Amino acid sequence: MKTLSAKSIIVHRSRRQVLGTIDLTFEPGRVTAVLGPNGAGKSTLLSCLAGLLKPSQGHIELGGQPLPGFSPRQRAREIAFLPQMPEIAWPIDVAALVGLARIPFRGVSSTSEDQRAVQQAMERTDVAAWAGRDVTTLSGGERARVLLARLLAGEPDWVLADEPFAGLDPSHQFEAADLLRSIASKGNGVVLTIHDLSLAARIADRVVILAAGQVVADGTPAEALSPDTLRKVYGIEVEWLAGQGEGSRPLIAIRGRHVH
Repeated sequence: MKTLSAKSIIVHRSRRQVLGTIDLTFEPGRVTAVLGPNGAGKSTLLSCLAGLLKPSQGHIELGGQPLPGFSPRQRAREIAFLPQMPEIAWPIDVAALVGLARIPFRGVSSTSEDQRAVQQAMERTDVAAWAGRDVTTLSGGERARVLLARLLAGEPDWVLADEPFAGLDPSHQFEAADLLRSIASKGNGVVLTIHDLSLAARIADRVVILAAGQVVADGTPAEALSPDTLRKVYGIEVEWLAGQGEGSRPLIAIRGRHVH
């Protein structure tokens, strides 16, 4: 599996710097959670990593090669991107929507291989029973699971997801989190943005925190999500609590806002 790197990227929008000199290398086989306040540049970073947004300066590399050198179809097979709250404005059944992930494989995989990938993705996200349902009739949480299935059906090396747990109830949040961890355990790379501090601590091997377009923390959940860092970035007081049960990860309890 290839590494995915941001090499000294800077992004400007309307003369405002959104990201400033970001140097990050993401390793396959790990889940990296990107956190930060609203407007910190999290979604912009993911869009750059996916090749959907060209940095004003610097570049993205996949396996040591500049990402623009990959054809759109090849890039789509390597990197799957789930945007935040994507719109689905036309009536299409669930199986057909999930099957869109196989378009980059036309001429590369067989029909049976495409069907297997779609069916497996729907089963892993527990949406196979809705295969014939019109996506526009689904609730927000149901739609989020279907979109996650579409992402998995592409069998990408890299999964980039912008707030993938938004709209999911707690049970399905944990299911989706465990699914993303299982993807990483097979050697794939996972990078996601998330607001829930405890869920980030539970799912991530690495946490990167952005503030005002800069990396202010980068390390294990315990290192990056320290009370001191969260006080400075979010202005909140937190406490780490021991997890319950064998192999469980600790939780973060928010005790209140920090008074300057």
